[in-house]
Amino acid sequence: MSVAEKAPETGVRPARARTSRFTDDNGRRIRVWELILRYVLLVVVLALTVGPFVWQLSTSLKGPTEDIFSSPPKFLPSHPTLHNYERVSETIPVWDYALNSLKVAAANVVTNCVGSALAGYALARLRYRGRRVAALVFVLAMLVPAEGIVIAQFTTMRELGLNNTLVGVLLPGSIAAMNVLLMRNAFLNLPYEIEEAAYVDGANVWQRFLRIALPSVKGTLAVVAIFAFMGAWDDFLWPLIVLSDPSKFTLTIGLNYLHGTFANDERLVAAGTIIAVAPLIALFACLQRYFFRGVGEGAVKG
Repeated sequence: MSVAEKAPETGVRPARARTSRFTDDNGRRIRVWELILRYVLLVVVLALTVGPFVWQLSTSLKGPTEDIFSSPPKFLPSHPTLHNYERVSETIPVWDYALNSLKVAAANVVTNCVGSALAGYALARLRYRGRRVAALVFVLAMLVPAEGIVIAQFTTMRELGLNNTLVGVLLPGSIAAMNVLLMRNAFLNLPYEIEEAAYVDGANVWQRFLRIALPSVKGTLAVVAIFAFMGAWDDFLWPLIVLSDPSKFTLTIGLNYLHGTFANDERLVAAGTIIAVAPLIALFACLQRYFFRGVGEGAVKG
């Protein structure tokens, strides 16, 4: 009898080479060191992006007796207080400035969503001469820096009598070229068969646009809304040029008054920064599920 026959059958199979149990979305196995490297990179990116915001939030909650420049830095305040936010409202009319910014940003969202959707649908679905040239014009418009046309914009607003008005702040950015191209790519990804069936049933262009095409690109509309709101809310250069009446200042200009000539309180500046960032966080929190879906709607065709 051989040695193999004498060995008792215990039911234990020979040990196989250990393989990684981690896989990606496509079922491909991921090695452990690759997974660790990915998490390390994610942590580094998180620290670079979220770290400054956390530091500003911590600084805004620190009292006047705490050292904000201690080494090593302390992210958690010893005695958290909201007194710095009260001081911001006492130093500048921050809520009036925030209301002006909200008016401009809300109007900018409406004009960009409506105008970009109409222009994007026309570039993607309608058939007319010069359609490719029109799309190229929007691409070229993205290459022009805003600083290069600011003088022309200011002259135009002055000729229209819109200087020192919130309408003058809104008008140049009412329809952004990038948003038009985003909507165009989203409409291009829609199957033509759906609209052809509606056309056979007697639907005209407006009915196909409002009832078929537009409901299918809600995600991209959310992306456009977020970009439009952020662009109008964070804009500093153009409102600074076109506005001269302090009662019409937007929040970004008003916060500049927190920097004194002879004194500069970092706690006060940090509190004003958090007030300015809070609406953006709230908007993204409300539209995040549409945002991530919308990023992929226009990412296939260019």
